[in-house]
Amino acid sequence: MTALFALATAVLWGLADFGGGLLTRRIPALTVVVVSQVVAVVVLGAVVLGTGAWREAGPQLWFAVGAGLVGPVAMLSFYKALALGPMGVVSPLGSLGVVVPVTAGLLLGERPGLGQFAGIAVAVVGIVLAGGPELRGAPVQRQAVILTLVAAFGFGAVMALISEASSSVTGLFLALFVQRVTNVAVGGAALWTQTRRGIPAVPAGAGRKLLWGLLPALAFVGLADVAANGTYSIAAQNGPVTMAAVLSSLYPVITALAAFAVLKERLRTVQAAGAGLALAGTVLLAAG
Repeated sequence: MTALFALATAVLWGLADFGGGLLTRRIPALTVVVVSQVVAVVVLGAVVLGTGAWREAGPQLWFAVGAGLVGPVAMLSFYKALALGPMGVVSPLGSLGVVVPVTAGLLLGERPGLGQFAGIAVAVVGIVLAGGPELRGAPVQRQAVILTLVAAFGFGAVMALISEASSSVTGLFLALFVQRVTNVAVGGAALWTQTRRGIPAVPAGAGRKLLWGLLPALAFVGLADVAANGTYSIAAQNGPVTMAAVLSSLYPVITALAAFAVLKERLRTVQAAGAGLALAGTVLLAAG
């Protein structure tokens, strides 16, 4: 069951990342985050009411609030990075969020094994190779790398926080609902501030027609991301966390394959090698 749910997580996250990256090329990243999360709130609200999950409210939901505060920053950074591309480089670097649980373990007195030290080294080399060839004279690519690393830290923090927010399936529904409500509150406030400053929520001249046309894709991104959080939590609760983390961390492969199949994206040899090393470093970190 752990392997099945973890692999489902990788597929869902990979497709959500790909969809979010494509949407950000049509409308602002902040709009993608807010609208997709609004859809998730509506669906999760119905699930919470239908299952009676609201009865499991307690102090542990503050972890969900924390995840909700960090999540919009991570998603916004990641979607902007995906829009700058290429997805085949950005997505593997985003998977380095597993460093956060490792750091938390160090602060709690744990000591990483040789495999985790090797993972850190391999991941750093991967970052240099994946981003380095594009850094000279190409500020857009440098920005993409920085945004991706910010997103990776945020994703790792969200995973660590949401894992502490529930201990049952119904409790997980409530925790995910609280997280997404916080996402919408934070992202909505940022979007409102942005529009007050004269920055439109949708491209000038497009209006609501474009947003309505993209609503099915936005709904897919929001629901796939929520489902991935849920399947990951179930995987971690029903088997070794190491196995769940390793298999779930394969989601960049799905994004890269989707970019290859749909966008016909091609990577330089050194970029492909760097992306592969970053992903390998992630697996070593989780498995070590």
